[in-house]
Amino acid sequence: MIRDLDLGKKGKKMHEDVQRADVYSLVDKLDRNKELTKDEFIFLIDNRNYLNLEELYQRARDIRHKIYGHDVYLRGLIEFTSYCHNDCYYCGIRKSNSNAERYRLTKEQILSACEAGYALGYRTFVLQGGEDPYYNAEKIADVVRDIRKRFPDCAITLSVGETTKDNYKMWYDAGAERYLLRHETANEEHYRRLHPEYQKLSNRMECLYNLRDIGYQVGAGFMIGSPYQTTECLADDLIFIKDLQPHMVGIGPFIPHHDTPFADKESGTLELTLFLLAILRIMLPEVLLPATTALGTISPDGREKGILAGANVVMPNLSPQDVRGKYLLYDNKICTGDEAAECRGCIDRRIEAIGYKPVISRGDHISKR
Repeated sequence: MIRDLDLGKKGKKMHEDVQRADVYSLVDKLDRNKELTKDEFIFLIDNRNYLNLEELYQRARDIRHKIYGHDVYLRGLIEFTSYCHNDCYYCGIRKSNSNAERYRLTKEQILSACEAGYALGYRTFVLQGGEDPYYNAEKIADVVRDIRKRFPDCAITLSVGETTKDNYKMWYDAGAERYLLRHETANEEHYRRLHPEYQKLSNRMECLYNLRDIGYQVGAGFMIGSPYQTTECLADDLIFIKDLQPHMVGIGPFIPHHDTPFADKESGTLELTLFLLAILRIMLPEVLLPATTALGTISPDGREKGILAGANVVMPNLSPQDVRGKYLLYDNKICTGDEAAECRGCIDRRIEAIGYKPVISRGDHISKR
């Protein structure tokens, strides 16, 4: 009986050794070929517990050090409107949330935020907002033209959702160079469970490819641990990212908002987010990977851990202090009360404390693949 038990333990150990070898083999294959099949991604994600994650993070860091050194790029974020005509079930500023505090910065307020950011050293401004009908294509183009005229040495990034290819081209011609549009999930069934029927994954993906065609540096991305997400969904995300070849990939944990249909859902985890950051760095060595605010929200040192897993971008908030608490996509969002200067100083110190260097470069060395 004891002998049979020993054989059972040995068999289990042999099985675990094989699993471990298979997982490490897939990481090596990803590092070598920069891609895996869908089934291989699923196996890798489901069996990541066999990896020494610190070794994985070190591999991701080594890759980013070869390309970017220890630089962490700072982008000044301006959340300029909390109005949105979309109704994404996970979002705190969805149009059906009657409790959301709405605000809309004027062009002068946006320019003032850029002025303050420029004085603090920022040379990239990220204009982010809901899909606000007031800020139509012409108004956004007008804002971009004025920022370009006043700050000719700065990069302008837009993150204002889906629109037509003509509108994207208008903004590009006005001076916007980069565009962030997180696809949130590349799995059709999953997308339908996160959005109303009128919002289509096919349209969002078409927008991303249109942006690439125009010449933008494009950012996509997805939530980790969103409701109804499966490992298959994550594998679909990674395959889509590989096909799109974006310049930036923004991933962060899902965090519920109390005034949405997903208020009672569990947040995504720090562990899975860090794992996928490392996988993305290995798969796309030159990609810009933000250590997101959401990562810092679920863990006090989440952004630092993100950098140590391969991330190399942080986006401090330049929005006026009196509106930061109103742009709440999810609960308990950090950095809603800091002044821009305080936020910059705090982030600089935290980046330096883990051995990295905050830089304000536009990042023009990044190739437009």
